[in-house]
Amino acid sequence: MTSIIPARTAPPRVRPASSGTGPARTVAAPLAPRARLLPSLAAVYRAQLSRARVARIPLLFVATFQSVGIMVLMRGVVDGGSEARAVVAGSSVLVVAFVALNLLAQYFGQLRAGGGLDHYATLPVPPAAVVLGAAAAYASFTVPGTVFTAITGSVLFQLPMTHLWVLVAVVPLSGAALAGLGAALGLLAPRPELATLLGQLGMSAALLLGVLPADRLPEPVGWARDLLPSTYGVEALARSFDARPDWGLIAFFLAICAAVGVLSLAVATWAYRRAAVR
Repeated sequence: MTSIIPARTAPPRVRPASSGTGPARTVAAPLAPRARLLPSLAAVYRAQLSRARVARIPLLFVATFQSVGIMVLMRGVVDGGSEARAVVAGSSVLVVAFVALNLLAQYFGQLRAGGGLDHYATLPVPPAAVVLGAAAAYASFTVPGTVFTAITGSVLFQLPMTHLWVLVAVVPLSGAALAGLGAALGLLAPRPELATLLGQLGMSAALLLGVLPADRLPEPVGWARDLLPSTYGVEALARSFDARPDWGLIAFFLAICAAVGVLSLAVATWAYRRAAVR
């Protein structure tokens, strides 16, 4: 991990008194300035990304294989139209949910249980840098699997790939919302086992509520779908498969996804501060 050396208090300097007979007085040297947010965020991001590159590649393969398998399974019951668009969009965002929500909840749960938060607490970095750096690393790690799933689904269901560039907005916004939720679950869970369970439940919710077409769900379940952060990324991506996409509606869904992402990351930062002082 890129080392961020905590600021240390310089040893006091002894200055002679103005009078030759008076005692010497000590004056403490000023502390070094606290690390700024952006450099700290970049350092945490690089460290988490290098760690995830080795440890998470097999799990990313599993997430991508799972999403592709779901699309193959749904191909037997869905022919095309809005249902096919919902299946492809939901399966693509499911890769983000598996890594950014499930794995990040497990990571922060283990970090809290193993005393890893004590290490971060000694660093002169803002709490937001730790949460945002880890969330950004886990979210960006999902890009290859999400793009591969979206292209495979488009070929499988014969959907146009003209506007797949929408993934440039969908992946980071959905990833931020889900990563913030995953970090909050891991930091608030009293035990790492419970953090793992909550992460699995969140991913299962993203699977059931994101992949299945919205008009096939009962109304109470539809309300739960509206509360899921990844729903709005799924809706934006699904609308991009239309012959004439409604860009205003797509921008509206992406704006909601961004707002939910800011809220979930703020909650995760609060949960980090709460867990670090205990």
